[in-house]
Amino acid sequence: MSTSLLENPPAVEPRGGAWDYISPSRLNLWLRCPLAWKLKYIDGIIPPPTPSLFVGKRVHDALEVFYRHRHLGIVDFGVEGAVKRIVESWEQAAELESMRFDSVQECAKLKQQTIDLVTVYLQSMVDAREFPLAVEASMEEPLIDPDTGEDLGIPLTGIVDLVLDDRDGPLICDFKTAAKSGAAFEITHEIQLSSYAYLFRQATGLEESGLEIRSLIKTKVPKIEFHGYKTRSEIHFRRLFAVIRAYLDDLDAGRFVFRPGFGCVMCDYRDASCRNWGG
Repeated sequence: MSTSLLENPPAVEPRGGAWDYISPSRLNLWLRCPLAWKLKYIDGIIPPPTPSLFVGKRVHDALEVFYRHRHLGIVDFGVEGAVKRIVESWEQAAELESMRFDSVQECAKLKQQTIDLVTVYLQSMVDAREFPLAVEASMEEPLIDPDTGEDLGIPLTGIVDLVLDDRDGPLICDFKTAAKSGAAFEITHEIQLSSYAYLFRQATGLEESGLEIRSLIKTKVPKIEFHGYKTRSEIHFRRLFAVIRAYLDDLDAGRFVFRPGFGCVMCDYRDASCRNWGG
């Protein structure tokens, strides 16, 4: 594997204009609602994080630090080290992200929830012999249509949570937090999984052995679910590039239609700027 991938510094979300790059998060938001995409990436409206999103980021941060230690061969950084990371970074993270808690009690509750999720995950993995090849790896590659060889003239970027040296080859893993258990339908994560596989193959010249979603479930007693997916096929990449071309067509035309649906329930932009839109 490319050593440049392994030696990446801590990942930072890339910043830039609408035409600077494509990412799985940009594609997924556009698929859900082009108007919400416009409000975020063109109008620059960034709502404060929800409690759920803040907890998810804190979980990711603790697991990143844990796996970075593993990547360096430091195996004595376990639950205690991860919990210490959560506690010591909590207030600074809240300030940096403009997180506002409803009360001191809510803040304490969310912090404990984060600690519990990470603790249960790490305890469940205590006997797992996992060797990280890459942790929070930032990747950027040109978008070359695998069918036509056409360079679309814009890069794809992504931050891969974890790549493991699995017995069958590199395994791409992504961490998610969820409110409840449920079947992780592959189609729900297809854009992200296919994007990560494309980036990994372009960056390393290797093919992933599979992909995995590791969900930390925020039930009263936290639990962990693993959902594995097969190596990406030509069909997956064909669908990915079809979505990317449609996305670029909308950007080129300045076409950002209102797309009401079930996604509105969880949308950060369901306010006056959305409801007053008239086409």
